[in-house]
Amino acid sequence: MTRINTNVSSLIGRNNLNRANAGLSQALTRLSTGLRINTGKDDPAGLIASENLRSDITSIKRAISNTDRANQVIATADSALGQVSSLLNDIRGLVTESANAGALSDEQVAANQLQVDSSLEALNRIAQTTTFQGRRLLDGTLDFITDSADSDFSNISDLKIDQANLGSAGSVDVDIAITTAATQATVEVADFPAATTAAQATGDLDLTLNQSAVAGSVTGGGSFAVDTPAEQATGTTAALTNGDALTITALAGGAADGTNGNDIDITFVDSNDSGGAVNSVNFAAGVITVTADLTTGVGSDVIAAAIAASNGGADFSATSDGTANVVAADVGTLTDVTTGGVDAATDAAAAFTATTTAGENFDITFDLTGGSGTGIVVTGDATLGYTVTIGDDYVGDLDSVAAAINSNVSEISDAAFDTNLTLDVAEGDNGSTIANVVNITGGSATGAVGTLALDIATVGNTDAYNDFTIDVTEGGGTGNEVIVSLDTGTGSLGVDITGTVTAQEILDAINAFEVDGAQVFEATFDSTNSTGGFTAAGTSYVESSDSAPVTAPTLTGGDTGGGLANDVVFELSGTNGAEVISFGAGTSIDSVVDGINLVSDATGVTATANGTTLEFTTSAYGTDAFVDLSVIEDDGGLFSDTRTTGTDVVATVNGISATGSGNVLSINTASLDLTATVDSSFTGTASFTISGGGALFQLGPDVVSNQQARLGIGSVNTARLGGASGKLYQLGTGGSADLSTDTTVAADIIGEAIDQVTSLRGRLGAFQRTTLETNKNALNDTLNNLTEAESSIRDADFAEETANLTRSQILVQSGTRVLQISNQNPQNVLSLLG
Repeated sequence: MTRINTNVSSLIGRNNLNRANAGLSQALTRLSTGLRINTGKDDPAGLIASENLRSDITSIKRAISNTDRANQVIATADSALGQVSSLLNDIRGLVTESANAGALSDEQVAANQLQVDSSLEALNRIAQTTTFQGRRLLDGTLDFITDSADSDFSNISDLKIDQANLGSAGSVDVDIAITTAATQATVEVADFPAATTAAQATGDLDLTLNQSAVAGSVTGGGSFAVDTPAEQATGTTAALTNGDALTITALAGGAADGTNGNDIDITFVDSNDSGGAVNSVNFAAGVITVTADLTTGVGSDVIAAAIAASNGGADFSATSDGTANVVAADVGTLTDVTTGGVDAATDAAAAFTATTTAGENFDITFDLTGGSGTGIVVTGDATLGYTVTIGDDYVGDLDSVAAAINSNVSEISDAAFDTNLTLDVAEGDNGSTIANVVNITGGSATGAVGTLALDIATVGNTDAYNDFTIDVTEGGGTGNEVIVSLDTGTGSLGVDITGTVTAQEILDAINAFEVDGAQVFEATFDSTNSTGGFTAAGTSYVESSDSAPVTAPTLTGGDTGGGLANDVVFELSGTNGAEVISFGAGTSIDSVVDGINLVSDATGVTATANGTTLEFTTSAYGTDAFVDLSVIEDDGGLFSDTRTTGTDVVATVNGISATGSGNVLSINTASLDLTATVDSSFTGTASFTISGGGALFQLGPDVVSNQQARLGIGSVNTARLGGASGKLYQLGTGGSADLSTDTTVAADIIGEAIDQVTSLRGRLGAFQRTTLETNKNALNDTLNNLTEAESSIRDADFAEETANLTRSQILVQSGTRVLQISNQNPQNVLSLLG
């Protein structure tokens, strides 16, 4: 071309050189930064993708850091819980050692208690001092907070919330619906032999008596008369120098009765030691001696009351007309304070005669001690004798007395006095009995026939002596003697009588009979079925004339109370272990229940009596609870080999089926992980709200609830560790379960506390292993992948960029040379100008 105004070749060369320079600049930039994308224009879409990836990488790196931090928190808590477990195991060993009370002294047990107390203090200290960056971990601060207005929530116990997602609201409602309650394992043994009423074996021994107590003439007689009516000594006023007066009166029947009460003196003795009181009052030989504190002084009314109360109030009545203080200067010896006592006199002026019916023998005693208005009263019988009691105000003739005797004493056909003397008993009883006793005797040697009835029974309720005969024999001893024997081979209770013995002696011999040092029978007198007026003490059995029953009576009706028909031996197995148990024939259902319950702690099975059904029931609930009855010996076939198990609770939590184990239900979902114990009888819905609490860990790159974990860590102080048996603090000195009080309960409590801490450590360990470590591994994998993705988008490929650099360099050099040549082309026109 020969145009010089426009150098097209130069323009083309310049443009190519610019592009080469741009390529060289880009290659240099990428090689110097290592990035393929350094500005948005390098790759807009790639820049957006790489920036998003870079944000994700940053968040993931923080999530990994959070996971490491959370792991450190849990590790710190677990380390402290390891020390708690060690202390609990130490306490467990001390409890077990202290239970060996037969080999340990009180001092050794006390030393163990000191170690327990120290360990309890250490546990409380660990709960308070375990911290991470100033936050306490084991004092309950990190436990969940629950609230409930539902009354049925009281049926939920031991609620443990391990994890909960509270969401943006910061709370979550929980509904636990129990559709079927857990049950215990139960085995029933029906038709247990019914217990009968325990009873003694009893029998009646009737002895026939053919003679009376006394023999004598057909008639008898005696006499008495009342010449002088009886009177009591009347008190006179005994003046004291203090102005008061004492009035003393003798009482009928007392030590001062009749003339014994005349001319009585009163003397005073100053004791000076009783603080103004009467020490004693004594009456002897006509003198009343009053010992009192007359230095301080005693009221005259107090002295009168003491005299009246002496000898149980039987001797005197005494009054005072004042209450002034009596001192030694006021008294001396008061003489003849009573006069006028008269005894009733008796003589033979009135002769008494009586004629008896055949064979009767008895005494009649006359008694002038009846009260006012009594008149004439006849009491008694032919065996004990009759008593004719005449009132102290009676006025009448002796024929009236005879008439009363004829009317009331059937054995007398006629009674009379030989004179109609007047019987006048003055007002006031003389307290004495007429000495004359009229003895009425019968002439028949055989007399009336009567029955002496004796009741014999076993001591205690037993059927061992049922159908034993009561065999009475005679003449086996010497003199007057009763010999009792027992022959278990022939089933006989032997009573041998020799000579003449009273009925009471027969009773005493039977009651004194012993086997192996223990009384076997008890015998009593049967007054209802005895005839002839006989008594145990006053009636005798005479070998020569009296007779035993023709047919020996029998002891019957004894009953031990029913129960097992034969011996039984069985093995009873339960949740806690097994025991071989045996019962003998005759054991009642209540005794069987008591025997089984004695070892219930070893088997985990308790027994109850429901009518005639014996029920075995586990203390535990659920499918793990079982009763296994294995019969070893039972000829009656009452027991049989049986095994049953309980059932677990069936429930849902917020509509999701829970896992049941006995009365314990649990659920573990992404939003809620809890365990709770339900009352055994509860069905229905219990509601509550988790309103806060827990340790919140951010484990994912996004701050959303499903990338967070909220973990509950309860307190491990001594007030919170334990279970149904009690709390750990009760093992301290003075507690209800300290080593000197109840090591059994202490062992149960420490066992529950160990289980509680072990469960917490296991839960924290599971959180570390399954949540934190897996989360970190997953985040690391994600980080690697995102980093690789971001690198593939944004990072420069050095091989490619080096090639681009070389190409760009060549292009720049060639472009520069070409541009130089292009710029020289217009100069070629000058050659045309020559």
